[in-house]
Amino acid sequence: MTDAAAPAVIAEAARALAAGEVLAFPTETVYGLGADAANPVAVERVFALKQRPSTHPLIVHLASLDHARRWAESVPEVGLALARRFWPGPLTLIVRKAAHVDAIVTGGQHTIGLRVPSHPIAQQLLRAFGAIGSGAIAAPSANRFGRLSATCAAHVRDEFGDGVRLVVDGGASDVGIESTIVDVSSGRAVLLRPGAIDVPQLAAVLGELPSAPDAHSPRASGTLASHYAPTARVMLVEPDLVAEVARFLVDDGKSVAVLARTAGEPLLPSVRWQRAPRDPVPYAHELYATLRALDRSGTEVIVVERLPAEGAWSAIVDRLARAAAERTGSADDLAEDPQPGAPEQ
Repeated sequence: MTDAAAPAVIAEAARALAAGEVLAFPTETVYGLGADAANPVAVERVFALKQRPSTHPLIVHLASLDHARRWAESVPEVGLALARRFWPGPLTLIVRKAAHVDAIVTGGQHTIGLRVPSHPIAQQLLRAFGAIGSGAIAAPSANRFGRLSATCAAHVRDEFGDGVRLVVDGGASDVGIESTIVDVSSGRAVLLRPGAIDVPQLAAVLGELPSAPDAHSPRASGTLASHYAPTARVMLVEPDLVAEVARFLVDDGKSVAVLARTAGEPLLPSVRWQRAPRDPVPYAHELYATLRALDRSGTEVIVVERLPAEGAWSAIVDRLARAAAERTGSADDLAEDPQPGAPEQ
């Protein structure tokens, strides 16, 4: 992570936001594609660039809890407890929106996702923008809808080319996967999306385990059945079957890569065997960059060694399951997914 950006870069980025431009900026989770949350026309440009359904709300990034409260009708005590413990950091809270929040930001719902990022450049940008504008950046992850999130500036440029004029470079994101999302709009904590802040950490603050989402949870993206996906097909395979499945695919004429925590299989010289970290923190940090690299190599199928489903692996397992899910094709198809969920990043 780059700890600071040149003051001129931050000033230019703040002016761009105030002028209604869309830009990309770093957070500790992934890069965001941001616009002034108080400018509906600018927010519409984010949806257009991402090819994102308008029913899918965005997360609003703010510099502090005090600023975040201005965008909420109210923040229940359970939300305040989580915010005081984990902000700034990779936690998004879903609360009832303030009256001034435009419907385009919330996907037409009465709730809003709020986050205070810890990345120093994100903080610099939010504070500089607050001095000349709303200080609120509505930002999903900086990628096309449903695809792999960007974890460095180069990923954003690969994704959008000249479509995004300004990309604030903050180095590689520390966490590497999107924020934990907790809905507190009803006064109880409901975990909508796992992330680097895991269930035991949440429970330590809540005094109990967070609830699971149900049909009444806010509608949003980030937990669609198919999401976070490379172009290549992703297959999740038990560790003892990885080599066998890779061999079968090669025999079937497929170009194959493997992402596994075990050593490479010497009997498969035609297969690109990518050694993955054995621990969850570095695995998450490298996940999207690794999948992007394998995608660029022209691989048709990425065989991924199945991971433990419990504990610190749960957020990574969640992302891989969605990457491996059957794809319906268009953003409109994905928008019709009935699952409750959460906004990206």
